[in-house]
Amino acid sequence: MRHEHIQYLVCPHCSGSLELQHPHYEGDSIESGELYCAHCHCVYEIVRHIPRFVPETNYAASFGFEWITHSHTQYDSYTGTHISEERFFKETLWPRHLHGQTILEVGCGSGRFTEQAAATGAVVVSMDLSCAVDANYFYNGHKDNVCIVQADIYSMPFPKDFFDNLFCFGVLQHTPDVERAFLNLPQYIKKGGSLVADFYRYEWWRYFLVTRYWIRPFTKKLPPERLYKLCASYINFVWPLARLVNKLPKGRYLNRALLISDHGGVLPLSDELLREWAILETFDGLSPAYDNPQTIETVEKWFKKGGLTNIDVAYGYNGIVGRGKKW
Repeated sequence: MRHEHIQYLVCPHCSGSLELQHPHYEGDSIESGELYCAHCHCVYEIVRHIPRFVPETNYAASFGFEWITHSHTQYDSYTGTHISEERFFKETLWPRHLHGQTILEVGCGSGRFTEQAAATGAVVVSMDLSCAVDANYFYNGHKDNVCIVQADIYSMPFPKDFFDNLFCFGVLQHTPDVERAFLNLPQYIKKGGSLVADFYRYEWWRYFLVTRYWIRPFTKKLPPERLYKLCASYINFVWPLARLVNKLPKGRYLNRALLISDHGGVLPLSDELLREWAILETFDGLSPAYDNPQTIETVEKWFKKGGLTNIDVAYGYNGIVGRGKKW
């Protein structure tokens, strides 16, 4: 992090201002040091350029492993596509130029959407609970307008009524209490600010017909490293057959029943990249500690409960996407 980024951080316990202590710099970036709250005397370490407001091991550990292992897999700059760019702007409906504004990203993973948010010219404060922040720092931490933080969605170290925009993609369904996690978000945007969040879509039949829901109670208990090896071995073994199945009518759905996400014909990816995404998504579906999809009616109710207006809740990329303004 850079010294000027301290202004975007506060103590998550008392919202007190933070003071930098014992810094060690690498160029313009603070590689290590401490952030001290004079009000409640809490101390937070800066480790590998990233302020750490939570222990590095937590319920999101599988996601940390996932995004360190597949740190670049979904980056447009790696795939040579515009998949992440299109999703980011179609979900947020934000302008492509946001110079002078601030964006809070809640749940960054390896940073595929941090890359897109930073390209708008806004200052992007990007956080995640897991050690995936290290992957994000590798790709985006060198940018002057990006500050990366490891923190908890239920107790975020940011000033209230502060950010112009906030987005939260692919995160909320993986929290222990989805409603509480979502309702914590609006307080961080200023009046007139925009909030965009997505959710997995709840459909009762999925629990009977979607295979991953049958076996996830067992696979989520496996160490991430072991589960990942099983997923990679399985996908690599069945991949030639899966590519043939995908060409059949409704073949994509049959593959999904077999725990294979083959995006051939949907995403403009090479066969090797399709296989790489399939390994990632199989692991992603079987490893989370929590997986709590929602109905569109529930999401709309939460947006209203959060005091948001201009609410637009619809089916989207990740299942359901909601947008709202704070007035």
